[in-house]
Amino acid sequence: MIITLKDGSTKEYESAMSVLDIAMDISAGLGRMACAGEVNGEVVDLRTVIDKDCELNILTFDNSEAGKKAYRHTAAHVLAQAVKRLYPDAKCAIGPAIEDGFYYDFDMPSLNREDLNKIEKEMKKVIKENHKLECFTLSREEAIKFMEEREEPYKVELIEDLPEDATLSFYKQGEFVDLCAGPHLMSTKAIKAFKLTSASGAYWRGSEKNKMLTRIYGTAYTKKADLQERLEFLENIKKRDHNKLGREMELFTTVDVIGQGLPLLLPKGAKMIQTMQRWIEDLEDNEWGYVRTKTPLMAKSDLYKISGHWDHYTDGMFIMGEEGTGKEVMALRPMTCPFQYYCYKNTQHSYRDLPIRYGETSTLFRNEDSGEMHGLTRVRQFTISEGHLIVRPDQMVEEFKQCLALAKYCLTVLGVEEDVTYHLSKWDPDNREKYIGEPEVWDQTEESIRQILIELGIAFTEDVGEAAFYGPKVDINAKNVYGKEDTMITIQWDALLAEQFDMYYIDENGDKVRPYIIHRTSMGCYERTLAWLIEKYEGKFPTWLCPEQVRILPISEKYADYAAKVEKELKANGVLVTTDNRSEKIGYKIRDARLNRIPYMLVVGAKEAETGQISVRSRFAGDEGSKDLQVFINDICKEIRTKEIRKVEVEQQ
Repeated sequence: MIITLKDGSTKEYESAMSVLDIAMDISAGLGRMACAGEVNGEVVDLRTVIDKDCELNILTFDNSEAGKKAYRHTAAHVLAQAVKRLYPDAKCAIGPAIEDGFYYDFDMPSLNREDLNKIEKEMKKVIKENHKLECFTLSREEAIKFMEEREEPYKVELIEDLPEDATLSFYKQGEFVDLCAGPHLMSTKAIKAFKLTSASGAYWRGSEKNKMLTRIYGTAYTKKADLQERLEFLENIKKRDHNKLGREMELFTTVDVIGQGLPLLLPKGAKMIQTMQRWIEDLEDNEWGYVRTKTPLMAKSDLYKISGHWDHYTDGMFIMGEEGTGKEVMALRPMTCPFQYYCYKNTQHSYRDLPIRYGETSTLFRNEDSGEMHGLTRVRQFTISEGHLIVRPDQMVEEFKQCLALAKYCLTVLGVEEDVTYHLSKWDPDNREKYIGEPEVWDQTEESIRQILIELGIAFTEDVGEAAFYGPKVDINAKNVYGKEDTMITIQWDALLAEQFDMYYIDENGDKVRPYIIHRTSMGCYERTLAWLIEKYEGKFPTWLCPEQVRILPISEKYADYAAKVEKELKANGVLVTTDNRSEKIGYKIRDARLNRIPYMLVVGAKEAETGQISVRSRFAGDEGSKDLQVFINDICKEIRTKEIRKVEVEQQ
């Protein structure tokens, strides 16, 4: 048989050989580093026997993601073996490799850091014992019996979901056996460096209807130096995690008796969202031609049946009442579009009236799974800068471009434009029941969006199955500090819902014509954007966004009157200012203001009171020296008005 390698060279063998044997024949070093193989484009186990001509790529930790996954998947099995030794009553669920690490879910009590350290110690024993990973197969019936005897109910459930004629693979290492498709390393000793990073709760199969399991996260590398670099990175991003930092800065909090996904915005966080909301509303209304609506937070089920949400989205809605009881069935709105359609239908429109751009600061409700809740990024009640444009078909392309332009402008002002990726979210023709409309409509609208993005020079990827049920869209996404991607802004092309709501305009011939609709956000969800900004700036926001822009620091109580005068002048000019009148030394006050990430500190004492000046210290340049109060007011007001993102010029001590 002839084996064609990745570089185009060939190897010829007279008899069948395993992937590992071929790797060792190529080079002993490659054999030692091999984690898996790729045969004709398919990832396979090192134990896989090759008996005919093929293309073969030897996968290592360093040359492929699949190699990393095989390595870390083996580490997950080492974790499971250690847990079963220390906690014999623990039941194994699933344990996959994930980006940058692995996890394993167990039915067992919750764990703390001390518990994880004990498990790590046992994992090192497992590795040192150098257990060979042996693969074997069983029929479905044999596999169920095997796992029932081992008292592993979650494995039994997984097996029972498979076809009756399925053949299942298992991997054995010492006394531990796991249901697994592989691939895996040859032995536990191959794991060189690992760390268990955290433990949390996770619902079995991701459903809050199922039992909460204990999920243990970890990561693994082939070199200790790489592991240490990763751990330092994780420690750094923990400091930036909005869920931690936002609470420390008293921007928001959550309370168990209120519920998951229902954050309380504290005064500082509420001020930031108010600032963004006023900016967006004024921007849309005064510069981009929007008119504002205010619509109800709930509606009868009849409305959602017309729109199609009742058939396609009820799992994500909060519904009040039950059909057949004689009472109206109501639902909190998961979106505003049907409400704004009726604002449009309130008046008959001519072709000359279009486009009409409706904007609304919309509070929405989504019945997210409990396991999906996280800080401000995944919540059950949130507020977005929502809008719907009712346009003639001949206006659609230009208006869609303008929605993209508005989104890019908002991202640029916030300083995050370079952090996003663009996605053309398409329908899945193999899942027709999820969507309304005919295939030709979907093909046409997707191609229109594709050409717009190409014309504008916007790099994008295409995602099948991510469209709304009524039309394709552009999703503008960003990653959080942990690398998970969230959708920040959405612009949707809708050529279908106007028909369902009997929306029309009168054209130049006096005929009724269906408009097109663009569903869009200009900045997206305010809560999620706040989370993004916390992580982006590590809490050191641009001055215009800060809930406290200036803090006045009197050297002693003797200068309280002058401090009050300065505060009054700043407030009169719209600056968000406070005064620290505590009986503390000035050094302490300065350090406290820095810890609170205040952009400007104004120190006032005898000299300043006498000359009418202030001594300016900033987060950007340190000690900026004495300034006339009016000069400082002019400078900061300009910075706030222009929404300048001032760079740090010196390292603060």
